[in-house]
Amino acid sequence: MQSAGLEKATHRRIAGVFAVLGALLALMLAGAGPASAHATLDSTDPRQNSVVATAPQAVTLTFSESVSLSGDSVRVLDPAGKPVDTGDPAHADGKGNTARVGLKGGLANGTYTVAWRAVSDDSHPVGGAFTFSIGAPSDTSVSATALQGAKADGLVAALYGTGRTVAYAAFALLVGVAAFVLVCWPAGTARRRVQRLLMTGWTALLVSTVAVLMLRGPYERGSGIGQAFDLSLVRATLDERIGTALAARLLLLAASGVFLSLLVGQLGQPPKPLPAAAEPDGDDAEAVELRELERRAATRPQREVRLGLGVAGLVLAVALSATWVGADHASVGIQVWLALPLGVLHLIAMALWLGGLAALLVALREGVGAGVVDRFSKIAFGSVAVLAVTGVYQSWRGLGGWGALTGTEYGRLLLVKSGCVLVMLGVAWMSRAWLAKLRSTPAEAAEVEPAEAAPVELPEPVAVAAHGEDPVRRAQLERQRAALRSAGRDRGLTPTRAGLRRSVLVEALVAVAVLVVTTMLTNSPPGRVAGEVRAGAAAPVADGAAAAPRTEPGRTVALKLPYDTKGRTPNAKGTATVTLNPAGTGPNEVKLALDGVDGQPVDVPEVQLAFTLPDRDLGPLPVALTPEGVGRWSGTAQLPLAGTWVVSVQIRSSDIDQTTPTQQFKIG
Repeated sequence: MQSAGLEKATHRRIAGVFAVLGALLALMLAGAGPASAHATLDSTDPRQNSVVATAPQAVTLTFSESVSLSGDSVRVLDPAGKPVDTGDPAHADGKGNTARVGLKGGLANGTYTVAWRAVSDDSHPVGGAFTFSIGAPSDTSVSATALQGAKADGLVAALYGTGRTVAYAAFALLVGVAAFVLVCWPAGTARRRVQRLLMTGWTALLVSTVAVLMLRGPYERGSGIGQAFDLSLVRATLDERIGTALAARLLLLAASGVFLSLLVGQLGQPPKPLPAAAEPDGDDAEAVELRELERRAATRPQREVRLGLGVAGLVLAVALSATWVGADHASVGIQVWLALPLGVLHLIAMALWLGGLAALLVALREGVGAGVVDRFSKIAFGSVAVLAVTGVYQSWRGLGGWGALTGTEYGRLLLVKSGCVLVMLGVAWMSRAWLAKLRSTPAEAAEVEPAEAAPVELPEPVAVAAHGEDPVRRAQLERQRAALRSAGRDRGLTPTRAGLRRSVLVEALVAVAVLVVTTMLTNSPPGRVAGEVRAGAAAPVADGAAAAPRTEPGRTVALKLPYDTKGRTPNAKGTATVTLNPAGTGPNEVKLALDGVDGQPVDVPEVQLAFTLPDRDLGPLPVALTPEGVGRWSGTAQLPLAGTWVVSVQIRSSDIDQTTPTQQFKIG
């Protein structure tokens, strides 16, 4: 009766876990949006929104980090939407954070639009547009399809994201299972199920790496799946940082194949039996000591093999994890010297925990003793501690402020990942309860001998039929033998072991969700102006809400944007006022004022102003601001087209507190 009650309670807990997990995944899918730029456009020549007297010979862009370029990364369109650039942009003076494209001669006066697309140093596509004028501003008509954004083809993006997720899971499986058998269960390398896990992890990582390498070119350029087999794109990818990382991963996988063969070949051998000797008397201390020395001498070769394989496996795991960390968020931004090693630790700890869970499922099926589970429990605890420390640092580094937790896609995904990890910890607590019950029952805690060691006895009629020539009877015999072998393997699944295995299975399923969210995090940048603008522009206007104000040319329009960076400094909360004059197409004089809650001007370490026209995929168009006193700035904004514009003001009140309020307004 008590066992039945415990079984029902366990089922209710598992059902509750799946309900929470489903809610978290729903939140993840609801909050996921298109990725915004990882690199930012720092300056341009000609300057954005500027008016130059004569036509320039080239357009030069300078970014916040190095970018990779393709043949159509920078395009310049005249007021009629016709390209006027010479093509084949390149880095200016060999500087990796620049892009320069030449212009055709004899350009007429008017407003020109520059559309750009590149790959940031952290391996993600970025894109945008801005305008400048020759002689005098003019109206311009540029179709949305002529401008290059940073959006990849839907099918390519889905396959690329799937490949990255599979690669993470395969890395965790390969490293986690290898570590499990090295530290917790050396005899497990002789089991077919464990060998299949190792080969599955190695093969899946190989296939997913090749797939990501082939899909990278179409993903960067926004082309279709047919371009995945374009060898010129593959060659171009290999010249980038992420291509170098993928090529290095393939080489490391070749070395990993050799390591796996040694792992299975060395640890999979049965231990040499100790030399026979008479049992020493209880008072014969010398005989006991001699027997212990003989035992250590007999097991020393295996210990040395495990140590050597462990060192080699650790080197391979660090090198493999570096192929992710060296080409992602940790490789750019602040404190790269600290972010890189902590990123490697984070990945390895993740693999030890999640991959070890898969190995533990097989080990429980094979009837391992409580000692093996105890050793893995200690490894999992240490891995969780490392994940917590490195995860907090990565979150601080990626978010930059508390407001980004709910105001950006990166922050929302981070909350979902944290929720999934908390669910895993809850299920792990349930597993520890099952483990405690297993330890309290000596008969169940002991390791079950492999089923292959016991002879399979068949009923006498079947055994006699084995010597006949009837193929039907022989097939029946093989089926019965397989059934008996399966029954022998399942004899290790006592009720307590079965309960522990179900709990670990749920933990592993939640781990899959963690890997999916982790992949989405690597594809999502920290909250920036472009992401906030897109979010604000895409948000539908609620019933009864005020529509975007329509400006009247020749009049000064004031737009008030309340802000709150969630900081504790006096400048953390207030109102940003943006005024436009004449509030029409073409050049506009812009003034920005920041006032605190008391109505007095406040100063901030950094403020950025930008305009976007979402319907035409134009922008963000930043405004170069000139200080005019405390909390006051001015500049010029070039708004070439009529439509519903979005103004965004990025305000940073301290080193880690910032926000980006947005507001819509109409021109024309």
